[in-house]
Amino acid sequence: MKPFRRCQRILILALLSLSVFAPILFVSQRLKNLNYTGRKEFVEDLSNIKYRTDSLKLSAVEQEAGEGLKEPRKVLYEDKDVVSAVSYSLGENQDGKGSGNVGGTTDIAERTENVSGTNDGSKDIQFQQREMSSASGEKGKLNQALVQHEQSVVSQSRKVIDQRIREIKSNHPVQKVNSNIQRVTDKINEMKDQMIRAKAYMTFAPPNSQLVKELRLRTKEVERVVGRTHKDSDLSRSGLQKMRNLEASLSKASRAFPDCSAMTTKLRSMTHSAEEQVGLQRKQVTFLYHLAGSTTPKGLHCLSMQLTAEYFALESKERQFPNQHKLHDPQLYHYAVFSDNVLACAVVVNSTVSTALEPEKIVFHVVTDLLNFPALSMWFLLNPPGKATIQVQSIESFEWLSTKHKRPLIQKSTNPRYTSELNHLRFYLPDIFPALNKVVLFDHDVVVQRDLSRLWSVNMKGKVNAAVETCRDSEPSFLEMDTFINFSDPYVANRFDVNACTWAFGMNLFNLQNWRRHKLTTLYHKYMQLGSKRPLWVAGSLPLGWITFYNQTLALDRRWHALGLGYESGVVQGDVERAAVIHYDGIMKPWLDIAIGRYKGYWSKYLNYDHSHLQRCNIHA
Repeated sequence: MKPFRRCQRILILALLSLSVFAPILFVSQRLKNLNYTGRKEFVEDLSNIKYRTDSLKLSAVEQEAGEGLKEPRKVLYEDKDVVSAVSYSLGENQDGKGSGNVGGTTDIAERTENVSGTNDGSKDIQFQQREMSSASGEKGKLNQALVQHEQSVVSQSRKVIDQRIREIKSNHPVQKVNSNIQRVTDKINEMKDQMIRAKAYMTFAPPNSQLVKELRLRTKEVERVVGRTHKDSDLSRSGLQKMRNLEASLSKASRAFPDCSAMTTKLRSMTHSAEEQVGLQRKQVTFLYHLAGSTTPKGLHCLSMQLTAEYFALESKERQFPNQHKLHDPQLYHYAVFSDNVLACAVVVNSTVSTALEPEKIVFHVVTDLLNFPALSMWFLLNPPGKATIQVQSIESFEWLSTKHKRPLIQKSTNPRYTSELNHLRFYLPDIFPALNKVVLFDHDVVVQRDLSRLWSVNMKGKVNAAVETCRDSEPSFLEMDTFINFSDPYVANRFDVNACTWAFGMNLFNLQNWRRHKLTTLYHKYMQLGSKRPLWVAGSLPLGWITFYNQTLALDRRWHALGLGYESGVVQGDVERAAVIHYDGIMKPWLDIAIGRYKGYWSKYLNYDHSHLQRCNIHA
């Protein structure tokens, strides 16, 4: 009898382990979606369910085991048979199809303890089969009851688990934080509204009345609460009490001054006054930004003075640049930049040469004014651009400019960029470089990030100018023709299409042969004279470029030139990384303190801030 009970216990323990293991699989899957706090609370609830179900199972098993069963001969079960029975049972439970005969005991291989004993072997086997058949029936009923019980327990566990998960998700810490932030924000806005109402009521009552004093006191208290409260912090009880105190004072004021029309008029007046103040502040900010953008930084001024002093200390032979025989070779890559800024020119040249695959074919033409000519010359004498060739010229050395074109006409403007001759010198490229067929013109606020040799093989298709277009309204650089050009004037409206696509200065490939053929410099002078008589366009070289090169501009792939880094902080990072040339157009130049920080690194990496001249002038990245 004892061996059979031992086998029975093994089978029951296997079934119990199965019944416990199946819900655990289900629970472990659910726990994956919970955070640490939720898991901890969930496991505590689950342990309570487990203790209840275990007690129910044990009581049922003891009751079933207490019933009398016929004892068969001693039977030994192999470990692999027990494992296979449990595995089969697990598969049935996971599918939710309990068969009622979980163990499959009639098919389990069995062996007698002593098959070669003194008893008759055939009788023992027959007796054993009858006894096992009877025991199998009893065990089948027992297993079926256990399976049904397990299914009800698992179903109950799942209901409890789902309920607990919903509770945990509803009390999720992130949701709690968001809810708290929203609640505090609403309270702060309500306090601000109270203060506005209080200020309005204070204008109705006599200045030294008790009501005005009370409102002024309550308003100051609430102002201090708002000043100390952040959106991610809770409001203190005292703060809420002060808010209620102000509301009570406002109730008194509303009873004393019940005229709603007077309150409406006063609030409208206050709104209008606030809008005027905001507009004034915006104008001041814009003015200060433009002032900062047009003012030379102290460090840059110091650098120019040092370089100028050193330049005049040189002998005339020491002021000459090498490889000057390459300046008029049309087979080389000629780049031009017109600037009075030493650091800006240094970055343009350094970035172009360092990214070039054939720097020995590069010729840089730097044109500046007479004041900055010594400083720029000295900088490139001290810091030659590797294998590239460089030339520094002064606009004063162009004798033909005064005789042939009677000096360029300068527009009237408060912006010094528009009144500078360097800004309009770009319309005289064929005269500046008479021996060249093509030239790439850079603004001094660009950085070259890729080799530009492929740009020189672009098919111009008979056009004069090749540039990146700016007529996509989904991009920060979007501009329309009527932004800077007055299409209400009949002269303009009859000659230009307001819907024509605009393009950008900053990196332009010019075919000087086609330029000379179409006599575009003469056309530019004509437009300048017309614009000086009546307002046809806004001051600057861009609108004049649009009309001078109208129908003479070839659109380049947008990857050649990325714009907006000097006024727009939302330029797509991928566009900046992919662009061959990036442009800091706008007033927030990379060498100024007002530069956009996220873009400044693209510019500063082409300067050596350990340079002795930069260190002495306190110029840092």
